Formats: sequence, C-alpha cells, structure tokens
Amino acid sequence: MLVNADFHIHSPFSGGTSDKIDLKRIADGAKKKGLHVVGTGDCLHPAWQREIKKYATGDVIEADGIHFVLSAEVEDKNRVHHLLLFPDFYAADDFKERVKKYSSNINEDGRPKIMLDGAEILQMAKEANALIGPAHAFTPWTSLYAYFDSVLDYYGKKPDFIELGLSADSDYADRIKELHDIPFLTNSDAHSYSPHRLGREFNRIKLNEITWDEIRKAILNNGIALNVGFPPEKGKYNRTACTSCYRQYKKEEAEKMRWRCHCNGIIKKGVKDRVDELASYQHAVHPESRPKYLHLIPLAEIIGEALGTDSKASIVIRRWKELTQIGNEIEILLDVDIKKIRKVAPSAIADAIEAFREGRIEILPGGGGKYGEIVIK
Repeated sequence: MLVNADFHIHSPFSGGTSDKIDLKRIADGAKKKGLHVVGTGDCLHPAWQREIKKYATGDVIEADGIHFVLSAEVEDKNRVHHLLLFPDFYAADDFKERVKKYSSNINEDGRPKIMLDGAEILQMAKEANALIGPAHAFTPWTSLYAYFDSVLDYYGKKPDFIELGLSADSDYADRIKELHDIPFLTNSDAHSYSPHRLGREFNRIKLNEITWDEIRKAILNNGIALNVGFPPEKGKYNRTACTSCYRQYKKEEAEKMRWRCHCNGIIKKGVKDRVDELASYQHAVHPESRPKYLHLIPLAEIIGEALGTDSKASIVIRRWKELTQIGNEIEILLDVDIKKIRKVAPSAIADAIEAFREGRIEILPGGGGKYGEIVIK
C-alpha cells in the first residue's frame, strides 16, 4: 500500500510553536490533510514523551487512526540540525542517555543543543539503532550545507537520508553528485497542527503494513514512491535576500555589498545560489532509484489567491472546510473530480484548483525569511 508520511514536526516545547499542540490535534490535522503517518517530533523531551505515551500500545503509537513514529530534531555544536527517527522508546532513551552530558537543555527544549559534531551524533544515533540525516539540509541558518561543503565529509560516512527543506527539491539536490546514493525525505517541519502547515511536504512510501521495520526498509531501500513538497521558489530562503526588508540580490551584488542591505539589514545567501556553488552538474542528474518530486501548494493559499485575500482570512477557512467535506486536502488538490469541486465551491476557487493541476500557477520567489507568493495565470 501507499502511505503519506510527514516525519518532521514539533511539539509545544520547541521555540516558535503553538502551545495547543497535542497528539489528538495533530492526528485531526493529519486526517484533514491526507496523511497516514506523522513524526511525533521532540520525543526526547520528558513532558512531550509523556503525551506520546498516552497513545502508545507497546511500540505502536496511534491516535484516531493516525500512526506516529518517534522523531526528534537536535542542533549540534556547529549549529547544524539533524533529524532522528527512532524505532521505540527504548532507542530514544538510549540515545538521550548517550548525549545528555553534552547538552544543558535536553530536558527543557524540544530541539536540544548537543555540544558534539555531526560525526559524533551520527555514531551515537547508530548505536541507539536510530535513523539520522541532516534536517532541512540547505537552509541558510541552521543546516549542514549552510556551513559545510560536503555531507560525507561532515558525517564521516553516509547518513541514512537527506531532508531537503522547503526551499529545495530533487532537481536542486541531484545537481550534487555526493547525494546520488542517499535517499531524500520531504517533511513539513511544522510548528502547528494546522493542515496549512502539517504535511505541506510529505513522502509517499510503499509499505506492506504500517510498522517501524517497514518504514525503515522503505526509507533505506528505495521504498519512497514520491517526494511531495513546495516548488523551491515558494520557500522563504530560496533567493538571496535581506532578512529585514526582503529585497532580493544577485549573489555577486550581495558580495560587493559585504552582505549588508541598503537598509543595513543582513543579506542571507539563498538556497538557489548555494546549490549553484556546490553543484557537480549544470542540471539535475537523477539516479535511477530517485522517485519523482511532485510540487504541491497548500489549498488555503490557492483559495486565498482565488478570492484575492490572505490565506488565513475567515472566508478562506470557511471555504477550505466546505471543500474538505468531500475529501482530504491532498485529494482535493490532486484527485477529486473538478466537476464535484464546482458543486461545493465558487467558480473562482474551482478554476484556481484546475489552474494548479494544469501548472498555470506562477511563483514569485521567496527569500530572506519571506515565503514566495503564488499568482494564478
């Protein structure tokens, strides 16, 4: 069977997250989105682990039909973030025991700081039987490629996967030769249980049943059928831009200005320019095992653009709820007959969904911390 999985989210115990997050609300958001499996996020945090255990029967964690995989994001001493997936509580606790003497906030922060480098954290993850890879690998603030030129050199060996992040896709990453035999994951890094954030990137994986062994095998052995996520331009760090006023720059211009904007804000190098620096090839060279990458835009943003208003406006939320009565969000965007959609939605919204399906949507690229904007043609 094909299962939609988003392995990277956060709890109320990470910075910048909703304080109303719990597993039941995550499960509700996941069902409305069309996900089947979700990472718990922050499973090393004691209070969040207690919340997770409310829904655990042995090694199975399930809430309202949604399955959960124990996951955590950690920051190393070089500001590189890593995503870890654990088979069970024993493995999560084993890893925590190994690293806790190197962390001053492991019991306070859902995304703890561990004063080790990537190779050391990878080794401890392997000893605890976890899967590990760089989180949002190209993001210019807290990622591996923000500070280092080689995944293999930084870890000392091949990680289990690369998480691409919202500002990159397979066409970007497969320009880099060293990534060709590493699986790609596409996850939301959601800080909310809202379907607008949850599952904005996900993986469609082939499983015989929803178990850790099957998920692990799918990630490591070409069981990912599809990576789904933002068009890279939609990501908020795609282009080189000022982090204060969001003015975009060519890299050469930013270098001449010593990475200071006319407004005196900091100019941050975008993912597109960083990939150009790292690239082995002018265009992507996809290995035979690489799944296709499907670009998806949140339904609320398509509705908002169709109605000429913000995606968080009450009218958008109301129209989104009406549409998701006939299918989850992924089904509405990809599968539900457009004639059926026209019966429950104004023609402007139905036309916009049809335009998305036909590729008639332009992205005004994001950068500097501002998401890209969509324009319906």
